[in-house]
Amino acid sequence: MSTVSMQEVINEVNPKAELPRFGSGDTIAVHYKIKEGNKERVQVFQGVVLQTRGTGSTMTFTVRKMASGVGVERIFPMNSPFIEKIEKLRAGKVRRSRIFYLRDRKGKAARIKERYNRKGE
Repeated sequence: MSTVSMQEVINEVNPKAELPRFGSGDTIAVHYKIKEGNKERVQVFQGVVLQTRGTGSTMTFTVRKMASGVGVERIFPMNSPFIEKIEKLRAGKVRRSRIFYLRDRKGKAARIKERYNRKGE
């Protein structure tokens, strides 16, 4: 009798799409499918990753962008069927896994340094 873990069953039911590795501080563009009536279109949400949370099929990530001077945050499930693709635009150099301090900063203070030559990517 073989023992099958819960995680193996979840991964079998919900196959994970090939998405780039990213973390807090990285700038990404999420191509997200939106249904409006009977039409479907792809909207790009581009911003800085504030956090990643959870593991496996329940993993989510929060992206923040500035729109007309107002901060907009959106939480995306990693295994969402509505995510068409994710592009990693910049690798940010941060020392925390959750960078909520970015919410209080404005203008140049809200910039994140870029990380170069990361091994394994």
